[in-house]
Amino acid sequence: MQWTREAYRVSTDIDTFDFQVVHRYLSEVAYCSPGIAREKVERAARGSLAFGLFLHERQIGYARMITDAATFAYLADVFVLPEHQGAGLGTWMMQCVLAHPDLQGLRRMMLVTSDAHGLYARFGFHAPAHPERIMEKTGAP
Repeated sequence: MQWTREAYRVSTDIDTFDFQVVHRYLSEVAYCSPGIAREKVERAARGSLAFGLFLHERQIGYARMITDAATFAYLADVFVLPEHQGAGLGTWMMQCVLAHPDLQGLRRMMLVTSDAHGLYARFGFHAPAHPERIMEKTGAP
C-alpha cells in the first residue's frame, strides 16, 4: 500500500526500504534498540507489517506493526529522522499506519514509548487499564 502527500510517501513495499537508514537510526539513536544488528532489523521488518516514510526516494522515517491481522498488533520502531521532525510527518505516518486494512477491527493495539505519549494519545492510545496484568521477558538486543 502507499499514501502520498506532496513530495512525501508512506509505503509498505519493503523492497524499497533503505535498511542502512533504518538500521543506523535504530542501532545508534533509538533508546529501545542500541546496538541491534542490521540482520535482525531486516528480519524484524520482513516478519511485520512495515511502513517506510520517504521524501522523494529518500527514506526519512519508519514504523512497523507486529500483528496477527485479526486480533492484536504491537507498534514498534517508530521514527522520523531528526531533520524532518516538526512538520507533522510523524502524525501523518501514524494516520497511514492506522488506516491499513490489516489493522482494522483488532481487539488490542499496544506500544511502549518513553517520549511520545502525546502523539500516541491523539490516536486513542492510553495507559493500560490493568498494568498489573502486563508482564514481559527481555532478551538479547
